[in-house]
Amino acid sequence: MTASQANRVSLTPEAAQLLRSLAGRHGPLMFHQSGGCCDGSSPMCFQAGEFLTGDADVHLGDLDVSGMDPVPVWMSRDQFAYWSHTHLTIDVVRGRGSGFSLEAPTGNRFLIRSRLLTDDELDALGT
Repeated sequence: MTASQANRVSLTPEAAQLLRSLAGRHGPLMFHQSGGCCDGSSPMCFQAGEFLTGDADVHLGDLDVSGMDPVPVWMSRDQFAYWSHTHLTIDVVRGRGSGFSLEAPTGNRFLIRSRLLTDDELDALGT
């Protein structure tokens, strides 16, 4: 497995559909996964550039959603220390989370599903 075949983040078809709808209203998008409890640990969707990232954040990768600009996914470095061995899948469920994530008014909320990365994936990612 090569590094281009392994990735740390993906999304479900349902999440991709919601992203396309949000992009139609808001333009290019990004995600940030911060630490914290409750909704503070949910993936937050913003207009690209609305959430400033820096040295305290890790770029997990870009989501390739048909018909859209790539959607970068970031995680706080402290949170990444705990999640570095996992593959994250962004999904969507009915219900309203709290916070500033763009999907909040739609009656849906993004959430993270995780699984352990395989040894091959870890090797390909260089960890």
